[in-house]
Amino acid sequence: MPETFIIETSLGNITVSLYDDTPLHRDNFKKLVSENYYDGIRFHRIIKDFMIQTGDPLSRHDDKRSLHGTGGPSYRVPAEIRHPNKKGALAAARDNNPEKASSGSQFYINHVDNPYLDGEYTVFGIVEAGMDIVDTIAAVETDFNDNPLKPVTIRTVTSAQQR
Repeated sequence: MPETFIIETSLGNITVSLYDDTPLHRDNFKKLVSENYYDGIRFHRIIKDFMIQTGDPLSRHDDKRSLHGTGGPSYRVPAEIRHPNKKGALAAARDNNPEKASSGSQFYINHVDNPYLDGEYTVFGIVEAGMDIVDTIAAVETDFNDNPLKPVTIRTVTSAQQR
């Protein structure tokens, strides 16, 4: 049975299940959750009818706004590209690298089907509940860098099995 997590945001909860056939990404996400890594991190890139992105620890700080989207742990997660970038898919963000290795912490949730991303990014989970919250987040007002004018924050992420 896939593991399920609740992403508690300042605008509501999003429940995601992680795929078992992307174990490197699943286990990395679980490790970060166990360390409370995501607590207080903002959604730093929001594009309506595309995706919402989070996971950068630099986004906790307004004075580092120009750096939002560049932070994270000093490692990458090897690519495990198996699933499509459909609406509600949870996928790892990445910088431009030939191995298509993922960011150690940044992820996005597809707001719509994005088939042109298939084969490029590791999808490692799916939204089980809370797509209405994804819709709400996707609709917030953003600046020219797609960064929300009013912060949208992850309060915490918890395992649904431990509730």
